[in-house]
Amino acid sequence: MTKLFPLLERNAEFARTYSPAALGLPAVPVVVVTCLDHRIDPALALGLELGDAPVIRNAGGRVTPAVIDDIAYLAFLAEQLRGGPVETLFEVAVIHHTQCGTAFLADPEFRRRAAEATGLSEVALEASAVADPQITVKADVERLLDSPALSPKVSVSGHVYDITTGRVATTVEPRYPHSEP
Repeated sequence: MTKLFPLLERNAEFARTYSPAALGLPAVPVVVVTCLDHRIDPALALGLELGDAPVIRNAGGRVTPAVIDDIAYLAFLAEQLRGGPVETLFEVAVIHHTQCGTAFLADPEFRRRAAEATGLSEVALEASAVADPQITVKADVERLLDSPALSPKVSVSGHVYDITTGRVATTVEPRYPHSEP
């Protein structure tokens, strides 16, 4: 039996009352970028329902080139679904969290062993480390705001989720590209 079997049973229950969301704009004009850590579920923490908002998850919730590409595409798609030019599209909420497992990557010896075991470069692993989410979320907001791929119609904010309390605190207020902090 597969380890997924209990989850497939849960899916069967979910499917009994499932109603698909129509293709179109999300109900909430926010794209969440956060960590893949199993202790943070953005739907639960932010009260999101199916169809509310896209969520991009990766190790550390870091703004990587792939995340920037996804956000650029979502901005293009949102404008197309709206039927033409609009003044604003959505906000990207970058959410890092306390006690992130990527913090181990700040240790050079751990990072070296991780690189050997995974085949990933030490540089890439170091870039995904979240030792201090207050610092890394600000850096990722700036990385996204500085990207030429980011639509000027998309704002970016930064937040930190506290694993011990479940609270999300705003660290960087929403800003548009090329606006002053």
